Amino acid sequence: MADAITTEIIRHGLLAVAEEVARNLCRTAYNTVVYEIHDYGIGIHDANGDVVADAPGIAVFTRGNDAGIKHSIEFLGADAMEPGDIFIINFPYWSSAHTLDPLVFAPIHVDDELIGFASCRVHVTDLNQKDPGYVLDSTDRSQEGLMLPASKLYRRGERNEDVFNIIRFNSRMPKHTIGDIQAQVSACVSGVRRTQELAGKYGVTTLTEAMVTINEHGEKLARLALAKLPKGTWSAVDYVDDDGINKDELVKLQCTVTVTDDEMVVDWTGSAENVEGPINLPPGQTEALSSLIFKSLTTPDSPVVAGNFAPLRVVTVPGSVMHAVSPMPTFTLWTGLLAGEVILKALAEGMPELVPACSGGDVCSMMGLGVNPRTGEPWQEATNEAVGFGGTAQHDGEDGIMHLSEPGCRNNPVEVLEAKSSMIIEHYGYRTDTGGAGEFRGGVGVSRSYRFTAPATGICLVYKTKTEPWAIDGGSAGKPNRVVLNPGTDREIVQGGSYNRLEAGDVLVNQTGGGGGYGDPFRRDAAAVAHDVRNGFVSRRAAELDYGVVMTADFEIDEKATAALRGR
Repeated sequence: MADAITTEIIRHGLLAVAEEVARNLCRTAYNTVVYEIHDYGIGIHDANGDVVADAPGIAVFTRGNDAGIKHSIEFLGADAMEPGDIFIINFPYWSSAHTLDPLVFAPIHVDDELIGFASCRVHVTDLNQKDPGYVLDSTDRSQEGLMLPASKLYRRGERNEDVFNIIRFNSRMPKHTIGDIQAQVSACVSGVRRTQELAGKYGVTTLTEAMVTINEHGEKLARLALAKLPKGTWSAVDYVDDDGINKDELVKLQCTVTVTDDEMVVDWTGSAENVEGPINLPPGQTEALSSLIFKSLTTPDSPVVAGNFAPLRVVTVPGSVMHAVSPMPTFTLWTGLLAGEVILKALAEGMPELVPACSGGDVCSMMGLGVNPRTGEPWQEATNEAVGFGGTAQHDGEDGIMHLSEPGCRNNPVEVLEAKSSMIIEHYGYRTDTGGAGEFRGGVGVSRSYRFTAPATGICLVYKTKTEPWAIDGGSAGKPNRVVLNPGTDREIVQGGSYNRLEAGDVLVNQTGGGGGYGDPFRRDAAAVAHDVRNGFVSRRAAELDYGVVMTADFEIDEKATAALRGR
């Protein structure tokens, strides 16, 4: 058994390996979604496929990588995974994501002994799905592009041209798609080499024993934290705007959370079944999003390891929106981004002092694609917008920050979007009064306006516009997300998830939601309200109506009028 000091050195060594994998990926990827936004999931895993170190990106990817590797081992057998092999899998029901999020992974061998895996998942531009960019209305997996089971990109270190040619001939943008996959390959190779170096330095037995100890310690930390949580059973319901097909029907997400001395059970029974459109989740992603919330409550200050989730049990109904089975469509995975806060909503019934109110509730992505008139080349660019976070029992929600489902991510810089596309960003800033009022207010959302200078397609991926971000303990709901096409004209359309064919001069404005408030707004410190008014987060009118705070013309508190108003 490795001693504690050596184990800790190896743990940090594995974390350094994962971080180097991420840096290599960002240096070599073609797609700004990868190297600017950090839309990736990276892990170093033991021989069973359980993660022992990761580099933060999309939070639900890392746990999904575990599932993809385990399904591949089950499908092929560990003996079929030889030194120098590199695999790709994007079959959604196994890989835990849609077809454009392929998982590339490599077995790690030392003297022909399998000791672990290096994994890398990214979002690629195109794999021959029925629509360029993104699919919002598929009804069957056959419409969602090329699907690969665990297939060898490299066989014992030699490139498998058959698989690369299949990918090349099944992509509208083969240069970018192949380039990103090769970046994943390069990243995994670096993970294999660096892990082998750790084995060479400390010995295979010491390294593999340390991996076991790392996960055992991760489980111990989670169980210690679980023991301190309130015990009970609580339920909540929230909704996805629609499934992409039936645009006027909300899609129900129901979650019941039970906390005992031994486990937390997240039960999705009661969620919508037989959903026609592509918002259904592979079960691996449902487990991953549930794991994210569990970790935020139990071990938020330590890196992800599989042991952290041993006390978590996730229950789903096959054929429901939270457990897709073939051939159910899964392309628009926004359910996985919205569902985490349904767990929080349930927990707020039993432990409101430990969880925040709802955030703006969505990643609010905007994707554009077309032909750039400056270069004559096809372009495809995307970015996620920040939302306001919900207030808590201790503090206000953060203003304009990336959604909780992607804590390691950023949005795409204005300069990058404008340089690589035919879009101009006309304005970008906070949305006043979008945060829900409360003793601790919700954070405000943002607004960004895109003007298209040439014909293009604008795809809006926003699926929480019809329901408000919920509040806690007497706070007010936040303002919801919305997308406005050609605002202020006779062609104005307010929408959410949508696939728009645009002409030169058309404008899309992506307006994100604010977080819900926490506690009675009239208990909020008047000086804090005044600060918000001076800085544009809260309007004068909202200060009076929502908080009972009256401001003078020079932005000072009218103490007498405020006392009278709050007294009433």
